[in-house]
Amino acid sequence: MESCRVISPREPAFLRTTTVGSYPVPDWLVALPSEQALDDAMRVVLSLQRDAGIDLPTDGELYRFDINHPDTNGMIDFFIRPLAGVQSAVGWTDWNAFCSAPHMGFRRKPAGVVTGPVGEGSLNLVAHAERWVRLAGPAVKFTVTSPYMLARTLLDRHYGNKEALLLALADVLANQVRQLPCDCLQVDEANITGCPEDAPLAAAAINRVLDAFPREKAVHLCFGNYGGQTIQKGTWKALLGFLNALRTDHLVLELAHRPEADRQALAEIDARIGLGIGVIDVKVNTVETPEVVAARIDDAAKRYGAGRLRYVHPDCGFWMLKRSVADRKIEALVKGRNLYLGR
Repeated sequence: MESCRVISPREPAFLRTTTVGSYPVPDWLVALPSEQALDDAMRVVLSLQRDAGIDLPTDGELYRFDINHPDTNGMIDFFIRPLAGVQSAVGWTDWNAFCSAPHMGFRRKPAGVVTGPVGEGSLNLVAHAERWVRLAGPAVKFTVTSPYMLARTLLDRHYGNKEALLLALADVLANQVRQLPCDCLQVDEANITGCPEDAPLAAAAINRVLDAFPREKAVHLCFGNYGGQTIQKGTWKALLGFLNALRTDHLVLELAHRPEADRQALAEIDARIGLGIGVIDVKVNTVETPEVVAARIDDAAKRYGAGRLRYVHPDCGFWMLKRSVADRKIEALVKGRNLYLGR
């Protein structure tokens, strides 16, 4: 008769490991890029996550990397450049207008200028997700940048209304994510953390995307990760209304790099929303030990209740780290989760 593992009293119904999205682009893919090389690189990213024991892997976002945006890995421009109604070639007048906006200190030029109604153009998220699922199977996560974050990098010469632009971008994304073949969709947002006054608009736009996806939904939030630096000044407490307004199954939250005083506020997140907690700091090269990871999980379980925890993961993507560091952090994540569960 097959034996059954006894579940510890402190063990949640499930506590899965996942990654947030990006992975360092292999040097050989940069040197000799091709469709076949991209497939090979994605197989490497998948294999290292599965070998480490990651439950819900991501594709590494290797096809989104842009050498012209090494501080942000090109995640914005990947979505903006193909859109209809958006001009990516920017002249001095538009560049200067964008730079003069008080909230644009984190980016020197716009990702594009909105000159007409926003449409999907040549954006094809479904094709990228199908490539990922073909290599990995459907039990994976696919990431999409939030419409609010995208809108913040655009100079609007058409709508003249923040809400109209936001919802137009949300509609483009929603139309594509409803066709994704993966088990989990993650919407990434790293700008609202510094602009809590925009929370109602951002939540409405993000929810429009989430509502279109028929399976597990997640929202990743952090305080910026530009070249490994935090760029948004804010607190989780200021965002509680925003977080509780999201129609998501779970959150994917930066926590390892956050100050102690900012952590307890997350106890006030609506109980219908599962918590994903960052236990790996991607803004430092030091590799956490399994004991450190287990202690961070234990601290979160005591603060929020073990039953609230659904995922443990890095604070953000790994794109700016060396592969050797990222790989060891992934291993530490799984070993620390297992240590906490007594496996």
